[in-house]
Amino acid sequence: MEEKKMNTEKEDVLTDKESCFNETNKETEAAEKSAETDAIEDTETEEEKDPLEEAQAQIADLKDKYLRQVAEFDNYRKRTLKERQELIFNGGAKAITALLPVIDDMERAIANGAKTDDPQVLRDGMELIYQKFIKILEDQGVSKIETENADFDTNLHEAIALVPGMGDDKKGKVIDCMATGYKLNDKVIRYAKVAVGQ
Repeated sequence: MEEKKMNTEKEDVLTDKESCFNETNKETEAAEKSAETDAIEDTETEEEKDPLEEAQAQIADLKDKYLRQVAEFDNYRKRTLKERQELIFNGGAKAITALLPVIDDMERAIANGAKTDDPQVLRDGMELIYQKFIKILEDQGVSKIETENADFDTNLHEAIALVPGMGDDKKGKVIDCMATGYKLNDKVIRYAKVAVGQ
């Protein structure tokens, strides 16, 4: 009997040990599962953070590119404005430099005009200066607008008078030119002021 009691006690102790072991295993398994769940949640959180961080990095990159493009365009605009101003300034200087010999000729003509009483000499001198001046203008791209026996063209002429009774063959034609018109590289810079037959 005592032996049975001892066996029973041993079995109870073993059962207690087994149940403690089982509980410890269950707790360990629960802790491991909890750790796994936490790791999965951390991974999911990291995965959630990654797209946000990527988007923010992409936004920062695009913002940087945008600011660089704006700065580059602003520099381009300033550079072209400066080049245009220099071109206008240098273009004016080139035209004035080309006209300086005409001024020299005019000064010589004035000085020689005081030495002579012959009006023909003065006329010849003025004609030479005029021819030289026209040649310089042509070299700069300036040309006269022809008006002699020309049809009236509003793109080239400005009618300042209508002349009636000139006949049907003169109707719509330029009769007289009061001020010569000029073109610069085929662009009208001054319209010819003309009288037109009516």
